[in-house]
Amino acid sequence: MYRITKEFHFSASHQLTHLPDDHQCARLHGHNYIVIVELAGAKLNSDGFVRDYHELAPLKNYIDGTFDHRHLNDVMDGPSTAENMARHFYDWCAARWPETTAVRISETPKTWAEYRP
Repeated sequence: MYRITKEFHFSASHQLTHLPDDHQCARLHGHNYIVIVELAGAKLNSDGFVRDYHELAPLKNYIDGTFDHRHLNDVMDGPSTAENMARHFYDWCAARWPETTAVRISETPKTWAEYRP
């Protein structure tokens, strides 16, 4: 199996209002997010790619236009946890690129969430 990944970055604020008031994530705060999309295929296309990285530009445009420097509570359905965001980006990518196998999201250098069906 061939696997490729591409990394995207954005900054945004959010607040997990369903958590107790004394939980740090219940307060308004922000992160510098990293999104990594993974695509895989058993065979390469005629150009020798799983998919040309350039074809993933719509994800950058979507992130920049919808998420970057936004308040995630205003753009996400449900809590804006890293886990929910990983699933959201996975669904968005898989609808466009059937080779999508996983999406990972980082909120901090030490934390990652992944959705992989």
